[in-house]
Amino acid sequence: MQHSEVKIVDPATGQEVPQGQQGELWTRSFMVMKGYYKMPEASAKAIDADGWLHTGDLATMDQQGYCKITGRLKDMIIRGGENIYPREVEEFLYTHPKIADVQVVGVPDLKYGEEVMAWVKLKDGQAATSEEIRDFCRGKIAHYKIPRYVKFVSEFPMTVTGKIQKYKMREVAIEELGLAAAARVATA
Repeated sequence: MQHSEVKIVDPATGQEVPQGQQGELWTRSFMVMKGYYKMPEASAKAIDADGWLHTGDLATMDQQGYCKITGRLKDMIIRGGENIYPREVEEFLYTHPKIADVQVVGVPDLKYGEEVMAWVKLKDGQAATSEEIRDFCRGKIAHYKIPRYVKFVSEFPMTVTGKIQKYKMREVAIEELGLAAAARVATA
């Protein structure tokens, strides 16, 4: 769009990344909001001094300047200093012949900060074990991306409009896996 700027930025450094590399989508133009109504702190976090809106969306930009949204920055899992993008793990797990749907979230861990957890919906008539899912991953994705926890479900927590609520999945996991102590350390 005319009079609009978009760039993909490394969220850790604020530096623009090369084309094709994933980063956070930033934009600025006359169409970008000035800020949140009566919320100066939230506005300052979302829009920097140069007017760039930090969207929170992870994206890549191709050679023609087209952007592809690849996930949400807040969903990123940091395990032992390694950045793990849930969508990347989900896309790989979709290639498992028994998996109908999958959602990946980070759960707190005392040793690594966070661990990977996959919520898996199997195809009708299929059965699988957590170890089978992890074995499928071994040697095909980085070891730190392999889900430590696998939960088989028939549905995901969703809003009334059909949006998956990953924060609720995380809350349920913390409760079911007894990770409250690790969650307290992570937020301290």
